[in-house]
Amino acid sequence: MKIAYVVPGIMDKEEMQRREKMLKNWAFSDVKVIVTGVSEGPASVESMYEEYLSIPVTAKKIYQLEKKGYDAAILGCAGDPGLDGMREITTEMLVVGPGQTSMQLAVMLGNRFSVLTVTDSTVASSYELAHKAGVASNLASVKALNIPVLELAQNREETVEKIVSIGRKAIQEDRADVLVLGCMTMGFLDIAEDVQNILKVPVINPSKTGLKAAEALVGSGLMHSKKAFMTPPKISEGKVDKLDELYVRKDS
Repeated sequence: MKIAYVVPGIMDKEEMQRREKMLKNWAFSDVKVIVTGVSEGPASVESMYEEYLSIPVTAKKIYQLEKKGYDAAILGCAGDPGLDGMREITTEMLVVGPGQTSMQLAVMLGNRFSVLTVTDSTVASSYELAHKAGVASNLASVKALNIPVLELAQNREETVEKIVSIGRKAIQEDRADVLVLGCMTMGFLDIAEDVQNILKVPVINPSKTGLKAAEALVGSGLMHSKKAFMTPPKISEGKVDKLDELYVRKDS
């Protein structure tokens, strides 16, 4: 089984290598997993606009990975930017959105869940994602740490303390019984188990659960429905041969 984790933006090579090592440690022994990036895009995603900026180049990468024989691709952002479009352009390769996956897993483990996101600017989009995932009625709250993505790893202890503090409020004030880390960088801090031990409720790491969902679905012979995510007609009807040909440039 071959799985690719796709970073939808610009990331330091050393950090990509660190994440790949963690994914390999989490993966089953017979699974090949890589981390790959794109040539342009946002340095981090903290708004819907940055999500949209990340989509076109990430879609091209996803399309190429299917041609290379990968069984699954994981979008490397818990906002799942462009997930439905990525599923439209793939016909045999599963595409996993870790945000959607984590929320759906949360309702398997409890009755009400809260998402701990990075900044106030991503709160609204987290509610929208819960609606698209079909679990909005189980969403107790979305609470922001207000620590920028690129600063989360600068002081791991401080980040854990903030997550514990906000998570405790979600449990006590919003009656959440499951917590979802709403950022892949939080996931790769590998702190979910620490927070879980302190707060005594399940804490879902989107980085790990995204991988495990991919393994489970591919291993079960399942992928997203092509009735739900239909191939763009110009591709399915043979009117274009390449993804790039869907993009028309006006002559200057």
